[in-house]
Amino acid sequence: MDRGFLPITKKETEQLGWDRPDFVYVTGDAYVDHPSFGVAIISRVLENAGFRVAILAQPDYKSCEDFKRFGKPRLGFLVTAGNIDSLVAHYTASKKKRSYDYYSPGGKMGLRPDRATIVYCNRIREAYGDVPIIIGGLEASLRRFAHYDYWSDTIRRSILVDSRADILTYGMGENILLRIAKLLDRGIPIKKIRDVRGTVYLCKPEDKINFEVAATFDYNELKSNDRKYAETFGIQYKNQDAINGKAIVEIYDNKLLVQNPPMFPLEREELDKVYSLPYMRTYHPVYEKDGGVPAISEVKFSITHNRGCFGACNFCALAFHQGRTVRSRSIESVVAEAKLISEMPDFKGYIHDIGGPTANFRYPACEKQLADGVCLSRKCLAPTPCKNLEVDHSEYLKLIEEVEKIPKIKKVFIRSGIRFDYLILDKDPAFFEKLVRDNVSGQLKVAPEHCSSAVLRCMGKPDFEVYEQFRRKFFDITKKAGKEQYIVPYLMSSHPGSTLKDALELALCLKRDKYAPEQVQDYYPTPGTASTVMFKTGINPLDMKPVYVATDYHEKQLQRALLQYNRPENAPLVREALVKLGRTDLIGFGENCLVRPESAPHGKPRASAKVQRTPAAKSQRGTPGKKPAAKSNKRGGKGR
Repeated sequence: MDRGFLPITKKETEQLGWDRPDFVYVTGDAYVDHPSFGVAIISRVLENAGFRVAILAQPDYKSCEDFKRFGKPRLGFLVTAGNIDSLVAHYTASKKKRSYDYYSPGGKMGLRPDRATIVYCNRIREAYGDVPIIIGGLEASLRRFAHYDYWSDTIRRSILVDSRADILTYGMGENILLRIAKLLDRGIPIKKIRDVRGTVYLCKPEDKINFEVAATFDYNELKSNDRKYAETFGIQYKNQDAINGKAIVEIYDNKLLVQNPPMFPLEREELDKVYSLPYMRTYHPVYEKDGGVPAISEVKFSITHNRGCFGACNFCALAFHQGRTVRSRSIESVVAEAKLISEMPDFKGYIHDIGGPTANFRYPACEKQLADGVCLSRKCLAPTPCKNLEVDHSEYLKLIEEVEKIPKIKKVFIRSGIRFDYLILDKDPAFFEKLVRDNVSGQLKVAPEHCSSAVLRCMGKPDFEVYEQFRRKFFDITKKAGKEQYIVPYLMSSHPGSTLKDALELALCLKRDKYAPEQVQDYYPTPGTASTVMFKTGINPLDMKPVYVATDYHEKQLQRALLQYNRPENAPLVREALVKLGRTDLIGFGENCLVRPESAPHGKPRASAKVQRTPAAKSQRGTPGKKPAAKSNKRGGKGR
């Protein structure tokens, strides 16, 4: 097929001489052919292997008619809700309807249904009965087991059960779907494909399971027993590594749900090939009349150089989706993509990012991971760095320098998450100095998240002193470089483990450092994270210890208000919180006070120094590549 967008209409498939597609790829997002979008990557990988793929983007889900657009595909339907969970796309952490959809033309809401994967599969079944259906993407991947669903406040069944699909793929899907596609092409029935890593399927209790089983759980027990649910997640978490992971089984009445071990991550040569495919690097022209697709703006001139994250924050879904082992592209591959970008007609000379889930990771945390997989009993960086951790930014530094040599590129910025605790462990200051000198666009976003040691332990983050060390070094390098630059800290309120007292501790820390965040991220419980299990059960599933959880809406308001104590509209809540805590000494006009007395006149509070206002950032990752800055699944779901 000639370079161009994949077909989105029946007429286009006919013009290509197809009698029918091999696969119809149904997605809840608008069609954007860019390697930051999972649909683009999977469809191009299948196309490169010789399969015919048609894209059915944001179909009319109110009937099954639109799902017949291309006729019955030869091999089956691929179904995804899109780059993020459909409910995260539609609702805020307070369960209020969003007014803007970054993944829809013109930002229009309502073009995909809630629980899109389930709705799409049911419409396909209405249209074609027993046609093969394969589900994947973030929504399916993170809901593959029985899971706590924040929006219904219930333990829901696996999405595979509710969707009536045949196979669920989880994690990075290139090799998984290639294997399934080739088996289907050979005439193997979908119901007999049960030995592919990275897949989940349903079978009868007496059927053979092809891999060693780590544990078996009963959904009926999980939905009513918090301790069992937390224990189950802990076992699932420890079996998400391709080297040491085993199969997991859940019982649903007279059926077994089997998760095969994860697929092995793509190695450097495989990643290079994936990112060399002929992406159009923008949205389909059909959306031009609506003003385009907003999500492209954050990634159009950005490059993904790695996958996976060994940071393993508890509120992040990366461990369940991309995994804890890091793989990266070659310098040559990244430079080739940068050259492509530099030739785009609307390129202004600025590469917005060379990043990924964590920008400054290039290799697995240690040699041991390559042979034995990730450690089951500890994390690489938190609460303290592992003695086996290998810290080296030299290749990332060289990568950036090589991209900067391209004639049409004026500047390269690093805007995705820098893991500051890893950065300061590097004894060679060369990368840190270059980053601050050349690659920060005035503000560097990092994620301390909180300052309370108790909360940080629940988050799986290092102690706050580590951030303090980083901050001091950042400003020292900035001063020596003769620049005026700032750190923008990601902050989260009401994460499991956070009490009102902890929120006050963070408020006092912010006041001390003269930061006034414009936005604070309320903790958002999304499927596939340890923090969500804590929210539901009050138990940390990784050590089975009890955790305090602020579930009362008013208490959440109080915690959030303390973090934005400087806002006049928050003053009543701040005073209420301080009275509850017995800290009325912080109500007044003194230098250390957070809020004026209720009877005080309006106006600016007295201050001894200028307050720096900082914007917040909300994000969620888990899909291949750097995710556009949608208000989405990373704070409960996409780690930093």
